[in-house]
Amino acid sequence: MFAEMRCSKREAVAAAAVLIGAVLVVAVIGSIAAATSAEQYASLQQPPWAPPPWLFGPVWTVLYALMAVAGWRAWCAGPGRSRGPAMAWYGVNLVLNAAWTPLFFVAGQRPSALFEIVLLDVVIVVTAVLFWRRDRLAGVLLLPYLAWTLFATALNASIVALN
Repeated sequence: MFAEMRCSKREAVAAAAVLIGAVLVVAVIGSIAAATSAEQYASLQQPPWAPPPWLFGPVWTVLYALMAVAGWRAWCAGPGRSRGPAMAWYGVNLVLNAAWTPLFFVAGQRPSALFEIVLLDVVIVVTAVLFWRRDRLAGVLLLPYLAWTLFATALNASIVALN
């Protein structure tokens, strides 16, 4: 079911450091951009199913950890032609993830954020498929992230419609 890890110990440690670092950068960007998000979020008209602001931090902490492990597993599934495209899509995913919070909260561009998160949804799907082909667990680890991002897309769309 799971691909054999084909990294040397040294490569596995280096890949883990790079991927954890990249995900941490995305998390820090989101955290800085979200510094006043609780107040903004509370001021917006929201659908009745909108989660409370305190839930976002714990959920994203888990999701970022899963994303880092998924990236590491996809990388360490070994070299080959599929590693480059899989990691490129993963990188695009990280950039789009990092861009959403500043776009939605700092710039207040909620319709643009909606377009951006729909693009992110597509990129996550492609990344998960490419990861699955390299290592099934890597693909599976992205599914909670995809589910939460799809939920966030619906929430973003509802907020655009209500405000």
